[in-house]
Amino acid sequence: MAATIQAKDRSDLRRSQTKRLRNEGYVPAVVYGKGKEPLTVAVEGVELIKNVRDEGRNAVFSLEVEGKDKLNVMLYDYQADIIKDELVHADFYQVDMSTEVDVEVNINFEGEPQGVKDGGVKQQTLHTINVRSTPNNIPEEIAIDVSELTIGDSITISDLKSGKGYEILDDPETTVITILPPQSAEVPEVGEEGGETDAEPEVINEKEDSEEE
Repeated sequence: MAATIQAKDRSDLRRSQTKRLRNEGYVPAVVYGKGKEPLTVAVEGVELIKNVRDEGRNAVFSLEVEGKDKLNVMLYDYQADIIKDELVHADFYQVDMSTEVDVEVNINFEGEPQGVKDGGVKQQTLHTINVRSTPNNIPEEIAIDVSELTIGDSITISDLKSGKGYEILDDPETTVITILPPQSAEVPEVGEEGGETDAEPEVINEKEDSEEE
């Protein structure tokens, strides 16, 4: 059952009214939908944050707007004031539960790569994966077991299988994670065996030329 978010109608778009709503703890928001007129509402900021944290970024919420029918929505975007640490505006997208949507899903790596235990360096290229699914089948995360990766191994999108109810949209050749060889901390000094012996001459006049400009 979808978590419920209460909303107030926000047909009065005057700045004074918006300021009053913010002072009361509400966040101005707009509900979009394919083939539908945008609906301006206001939601309680604390309630919205709690629901998103509990249900996940891609969850479907039941938006209850006073005097209107319930709407199935997803949080499409939001703006936050970093200094005040509060939401400023939110955008919801009204979804049809039988129609597929494209969303980003977080990656969760499970286990510690064997290559890292052997001194290698884990290089994570992607943090999210784009998937297509009906709203009810969107995964909370995509788990990838990396425990058996050794130095030089990598995982690409082509190594992942689209799960039950969703399709992965990213380029199959895109690298998700690589275990790089350990970086040598020893750098041979000039003149030592294996080091550079022919150093480039210092350009004495380089600074003087720049001073003349």
